[in-house]
Amino acid sequence: MTFYLGIDIGTSAVKLCLADKAGHVRATEDAPLTVRTPFPGASEQHPQDWLDALREAAAKLPSELRAEVTAIGLSGQMHGAVVLDADLTPIRPAILWNDSRADTQCTTLTARVPNIGTLSGVPPMPGFTAPKLLWLAEHAPDDHARIARVMLPKDYVGLFLHGVRVTDPSDAAGTSWFDQDARTWSPRLCAASATDPAWLPDILNGTAIAGHLRHEAAADLGLPAGIPVATGAGDAAAGAVGIGAVEPGDGFISLGTSGQLFVTTETFRPNPESRIHAYAHTLPGRYFQMAAMLNGARPMAWLAQLLDRPIAALLAEAEAIADTASGPLFLPYLTGERTPHGDADIRAGFWGLSEDTTHGALMRAVVEAIAFSFADAQAAMAAAGTNPDRLLAIGGGTRSDFLLQMIADVMGLAIGRSDGADVGPALGAARLAQIATGAPAAQVATKPEVSRWFTPDRARATSLAPRLAGYRALYPAFKSVNTAMAQASFNTPRSI
Repeated sequence: MTFYLGIDIGTSAVKLCLADKAGHVRATEDAPLTVRTPFPGASEQHPQDWLDALREAAAKLPSELRAEVTAIGLSGQMHGAVVLDADLTPIRPAILWNDSRADTQCTTLTARVPNIGTLSGVPPMPGFTAPKLLWLAEHAPDDHARIARVMLPKDYVGLFLHGVRVTDPSDAAGTSWFDQDARTWSPRLCAASATDPAWLPDILNGTAIAGHLRHEAAADLGLPAGIPVATGAGDAAAGAVGIGAVEPGDGFISLGTSGQLFVTTETFRPNPESRIHAYAHTLPGRYFQMAAMLNGARPMAWLAQLLDRPIAALLAEAEAIADTASGPLFLPYLTGERTPHGDADIRAGFWGLSEDTTHGALMRAVVEAIAFSFADAQAAMAAAGTNPDRLLAIGGGTRSDFLLQMIADVMGLAIGRSDGADVGPALGAARLAQIATGAPAAQVATKPEVSRWFTPDRARATSLAPRLAGYRALYPAFKSVNTAMAQASFNTPRSI
């Protein structure tokens, strides 16, 4: 047998997928990761944690299957800043995509490069890589002075695997250093963010062979030494390859820790005002538009952890609620939000709690909020000129029929789920490995058979419309609370 190994460096876990030549998933494994928050708004992981989790996950795969792996592909969380010294050793923990410390630096970058949103595909946001480098220059100058190389998370793991400093266009796209139209690093954007272009990796298409598996890495992972390693893709583009969204107009939603509404385009189509990400695809000659939500399906797990109850039980109680026109509303911005608000400071909250509010009602409000965030994403995408008529779905959140039906109802679109939809970017990474070793992309990056279509129910959509309107009123209301508290803090005399 011949197998292709996809490695996905996620936020909550490293995930592995073994696929065969026919594209069937033969095995999956994962190992958990922990996010560190050394101060409010911070989100960090140490790069060594990714390597340790990779070893742990690989050890779970049957040794007889590992021996048949002929190529490896990579996927990973985007935007993370991995800064290395001259010995290629991490200087500090990686600053992740959902870190909000670099908000002020985004304002600085926009002032220095007024057309940055058109050049890099979207206005800079705190989670992007370039603002983080500027933050380091201003707040951790000793660390900044030691930087010799900058990598993205999947590419740091690639460095461990094959020893080459390389990235792909889709991951480069999320840094705010990338000229999307030219598909190359922008000296102007680098200069504005205290970044030496010499620190940045070379750029290859995701289907290109970046290098071959080093003997040391092969021994660590129980894999054949010398097999090719594809450059890979950022998790959004890898998910697109995994679900066959590679032709113009193909689209999907992703329901992981974060959430995305993704549509492939033939050309670069920026629309900075909508805060839609217009990025280069990992495949040559392709781009995509993406609404990026920082919170995805994560609020369901958050509530389950908070209440110390299983997600499945809470979802069953939420679905059983007969009166769907009342109950609390929830704003799901646990870590701020990108599309449509671009607000790193906003936070989550419930409105409308009463003495008879149940756990199920709280979960129903959370599920509605996730669906409503996709309705906002759909509106932003429409403002950017893109209106998909149906979408596939990937990510762990696809396990919930209740959530997928709610999204279909609110968006007024059919949402398709396939078997193995929760594998997501790891399958895309395996497909990139297969293409890198000579298989035609058109035969590999195919759409899966849809096991179930969730079609919109107009009656439910009508009943949800007032709640969607209420949900959309929450953001400005909660924002006004932030503003009032900030003003009161500023005006309060300081004790001496």
